[in-house]
Amino acid sequence: MTADLAVVGAGPAGLAAAGTAARLGLSVTLLDAGERAGGQIFRHPAHGPVPRAARDLVRGLTGGVRHLPLHQVWTVLRDGDTWLLHCVAGPDDRAATVRARGVLLATGAYERQLPFPGWTLPGVVGAGGAQAMLKSGGVLPGRRVVVAGSGPLLLAVATTLAAAGARVPAVVEAADYTAYAREAAALARNPGKLVEGARHGAALLRHSTRLLSRHAVTAVHGTAHGTAHGTARVEAVTVARLDRDWRPVQGTGRRIPCDALAVGHGLVPQLELATGLGCATRRTADATPAVDVDAEQRTSVPGVWAAGEACGVGGAELARTEGEIAALSVAGRRPPAALVRRRARLRAFAGAMAAAHRPGPGWTGWLDGATEVCRCEEVTADRIREAVTDLGAHDTRTVKLLTRAGMGWCQGRMCGQAVARLAGEDPAPDRRPLSCPVPLSHLAQPPGAD
Repeated sequence: MTADLAVVGAGPAGLAAAGTAARLGLSVTLLDAGERAGGQIFRHPAHGPVPRAARDLVRGLTGGVRHLPLHQVWTVLRDGDTWLLHCVAGPDDRAATVRARGVLLATGAYERQLPFPGWTLPGVVGAGGAQAMLKSGGVLPGRRVVVAGSGPLLLAVATTLAAAGARVPAVVEAADYTAYAREAAALARNPGKLVEGARHGAALLRHSTRLLSRHAVTAVHGTAHGTAHGTARVEAVTVARLDRDWRPVQGTGRRIPCDALAVGHGLVPQLELATGLGCATRRTADATPAVDVDAEQRTSVPGVWAAGEACGVGGAELARTEGEIAALSVAGRRPPAALVRRRARLRAFAGAMAAAHRPGPGWTGWLDGATEVCRCEEVTADRIREAVTDLGAHDTRTVKLLTRAGMGWCQGRMCGQAVARLAGEDPAPDRRPLSCPVPLSHLAQPPGAD
């Protein structure tokens, strides 16, 4: 069976695209690595109700949509005038292949992490990870949780944790919110975003949570206890004021007691499938690579569209809008002017947000020599700096070859941004022949291969 359109990713962009394309008469196959549609933002327990905001999108999966959960696409290949999407499928990692005439990439994003002393201690989790734990399992990362990093997600995470019963003593934001004043036009066109921010601010006040802007967690502290060999657990964090380049201001450090830290510095578009196909990329306002698309969400590769966070992080409403426009384009329809204006308005705010929260170069001043930058391969900041200063490495690839940074299980998803900055580069688009771990048997004879 050959579908008219294969949509990769069942978050807001993918759901909107699949539902719209089906209503326009196209046969659609929707593939997603998750067990339930909705993506990270609409994550919910296996037997719980679908979040209200996602219900209409999920209802849009009409009879014209074949939904394949637990299907992780590891490569997309051209086969004549159609595409073959090779997947690792189901809990038993079986091989599966989907054939389609067009492909829409709605692969979303993952969290950006910047290392600091103590970030490998148990009790330190990603900000989005903390929210996912709570949404999917009702589990809090701790009883007293500091939320830190940069970006609007921090406010949402803090209010969610506090509403669930955690004590959140502080939200520690590295950026300066006054930076949004330079983007007054984008703010004025998106009053709903201001209302949303005010709602989060009011919730923090109700829960006595302090908002510290232009501050960062520069160290996490824990003590050994619990077993004969000792296990460490977060007991406090050091928070310091930052200058305009994100360098810690000497003498401003203070400790905040806590038993967990939820930390993240925004989101990074997930690009492996797009770059594997040869799709062109662009730099967003925070220097992050994203898929470059035209006015109808077409990529530079004919027959491939992209929508949502893969095109630049901008939130669920923008993702849905881009998904609709992409589906209309696949069907040969011109998007309504109102839809195009909405995308422009939301994309302008996304650019303002990225510029306001762009990591400053001084964050590397948080690191001591023993800080592990690459957790998988246990590569420290000293080893990376030695590769640059003593061994002549002036790019990320050379640092990787000399130190193994980024060669571990996560393939640089956790450390890639940090390693690039320490090497003196802007992070490059991820380029991998395989977008996820694949059993060797799948590579030996993929389904559909001659």
